[in-house]
Parts: sequence; C-alpha cells; structure tokens
Amino acid sequence: MKKILATLLVVAMVLSLAACGDKNNTTNNSSNNTPAGAVDMTKSCSLTMWCIAVETDSNRASYEHAIADMKAKYPNIDFKWEATQNDDYKPKIKAAFQADAVSDIFFTWSCAFLGEFVKAGKVYCLDEAYKEFADKIDMGRMCKNTTYDGKKYGVPLTMNIVALFANMDILKSVGYDDVPATYEDLLKCCEALKAKNIIPFGCAAAADQTWCVTEYVEPIIEKACGAKVLDDIFAGNASWDNADVAKAVNIFQDMINKGYFDPDGAGLNNDTVKNNFIAGDYAFYMNGSWNCADFAKVDGLNVKVSEFPVIDASKSKLGQLIGGPSDTLAVWNGSKNAAVAAKYTLEMGQLLSKYGYLDGCGLPAWKVDYDISNINPLTKKVAEIVNNSDYMVLFGDTAMKAEDADKYLKEIAKVYGGEVNGTTFTSDLKNSIR
Repeated sequence: MKKILATLLVVAMVLSLAACGDKNNTTNNSSNNTPAGAVDMTKSCSLTMWCIAVETDSNRASYEHAIADMKAKYPNIDFKWEATQNDDYKPKIKAAFQADAVSDIFFTWSCAFLGEFVKAGKVYCLDEAYKEFADKIDMGRMCKNTTYDGKKYGVPLTMNIVALFANMDILKSVGYDDVPATYEDLLKCCEALKAKNIIPFGCAAAADQTWCVTEYVEPIIEKACGAKVLDDIFAGNASWDNADVAKAVNIFQDMINKGYFDPDGAGLNNDTVKNNFIAGDYAFYMNGSWNCADFAKVDGLNVKVSEFPVIDASKSKLGQLIGGPSDTLAVWNGSKNAAVAAKYTLEMGQLLSKYGYLDGCGLPAWKVDYDISNINPLTKKVAEIVNNSDYMVLFGDTAMKAEDADKYLKEIAKVYGGEVNGTTFTSDLKNSIR
C-alpha cells in the first residue's frame, strides 16, 4: 500500500509542471543510437562522468550510493567521476563543449541550458534507450524539460522548489508558534526579530553566488505579480518592461534596506550562510528544498518549511512555486561508448532519484517502488506543498538561454548591492534581453 500511495503521490505532484524543452530547435542525432536491447553491457569499457556533487553538496551521499550500486552491477565498466562546485561547473561544461572534450556522461540543467548543447548537435539522443524504462517514469511530464523537437536528451534525477525555512525556536522567542502565513505578518515578524537584535534572513551574495539572491527575488516577483507573468518573461514570450515586476523588485530591495538581511551577505557564500542558519544566526533561510536532508540531520534544530507568502492576492496565490524538474544527466554525442553510456545513465538516474528522495534532497523524478516511511518530515512537507501547487516556474537561470541568464544574474547582483532599483532593473533587462 505504501508503494501504491507513493506512486500516486509522485504522479499528482507533477500534474502542473511547466514544459520548456519543446521550444528549442534542435539537431537530430537519433540515427546514431543503437537499440537499447542490443547494447552489450558485459563488455569491458571506460566511462567518465562530471557532476556538481562535491563533498559539501546535499546530493553527495545519493551519488555515492548510486555509483556504488552501478559499479557492483557492472564491474566490467571502469567508471570514473569528477565533481565540480556549482558555479565553477557552468563555465567548465560550456568550455568543454566548445573544445569537444566532454565527459561521456555529464550533469546539466534542463530547458535552455541543455537545449543549447542539443541545438549544437552535441548531445546523444536517448529515445531508443528510454524504451526499456517506459514503465518506470512518467516521460510525458518528467521528461518535458529535456525534450526538444519531440526527442528526449536528458535523464531527470530529482525535482526541487524554492522553500522558506524557519527556525521555530527563534520565532517562538518573538511570539510566533508557526511560520507567518501572510506577507504583512512576515514583515511584523521581521520587525520583532530586529527589536531583539536577531537577523531575519541570511542570503549569500558573493560574486559567484548570485543564484542564491534569485531564490528570494523570484518567489517575491511570483507572489506579487503571478506565476504566468514570470514564466512568460523567462520563456521570452513577454518583455521585462513590466511595472509590476519593478514594484516586486523594489519590495525585495526595501527588505534589504530595512535591515532584514545579514549585512555581511555580499561577502558570504551559500555554505557559510546555510551553516549560519543552522547555528541560529538567522530566523529564516530561503533556498532549494534539497536542504531538507541536511537540516533534518541536525540534532536539536527545530525547523519548519513553507512557501513564501502571497504579496498581492489579486494576482497570485499559494501553490505558485519556483522550481520543477531541472537536475539532469545527459550523454555526450562524441562519446566512444555512447550507447553503453545511455543505458548506464538511465539506470543511474533512477538510482539517484531514489537515493535523493530517501535522503531528503529532493522529490523523485522516477516512479516510487520502494518504502518511503522513513523520509524526514521536512521533505514530506515539501511533497505536500508540491502536491497542492498548481503552477511552477522553473529557476530563471535555468529556464533562460545562457547568454540571457548571465545578463539576468548580473542585474540581480546590482539589485542586492543597491546599484539599481526595480525600474532600472527591468529597463536594463528589457534593453539587453530581446
């Protein structure tokens, strides 16, 4: 019964996931594929993989477990992997593709990020390999963000959302028994925290950590303007020249100006900010739901998780979230063992989905056929939030083309540093992203 309920939950969670893969024009390399059934997995060969699961990454343990299982199943395959920190990985993988020197299997983000490599004919089509796994994944939904011109090029791992984490012991010290449910109450809570010399929010804003700032800006825009507005902008179907978006950015900047954020944030990386939150230096921390596992493992840490409250109820509502299936594995089209790598990647992707979910690092992209009774309560709450959602907007720096994402992140950094206000932010992006 647990397995049946778990499978139903996963299907329900993805009913409203936004698709973006089909918007890209691609080069068809499906003629290079060998049918999955004809792939000889018993021959000796070597495979390499690049990913971002460094020692401090929340997903590290799930990678170690999955890779151990794969090595035990395929001892004839000499498998080597290399992990690179998130922000260093993006320029690394782009440079590697330009030089045609990519690992056989590589981690990537879905939508436009992977789509640019697919369009250049650099990614191996997985349609034939997927036939063997048709009953193990809801390909119609979970593979949408890595499907281009009707062909599948990526293996989804887990899905995550931006979540608002709250230290309940700190909140109780200022009279709150639960996470503030309204934006007005959240502001009152921040003022109460400031009165006790407690910093409300921690956010990393170091030069290479701008994505952490988007974890605040994007939910605020969404809850002030509505999910579709932001989704259309990211997809290139609407202009950044939007007065409501400008107002939402000003709301975020006003929170900074009121002292609701750690003033040292501009020089801090995400690991430091996260550890500061665990240590009780901040009341709130807004970041990916992959953090659930790490928080659940800390003895004595009393944390609740929720979504950012609605700012303008006439345009947004609870259940409009930032996130979706993004973390992906793919196969380089230049791999000497591409057919073997394709099947290996699909099997490992299924294992990463399983171990990532069991560890609380994200919700599963693959169907659940294992016991989930021991999953931590924070991850279960995120599953509930996703189950009740009706719209997801994929993370902006993933949803947009790489060139546009870089411009976007630079403007986000200026917002945090007070160099631009909402009007200038939207005007600059309108002129630079067309």
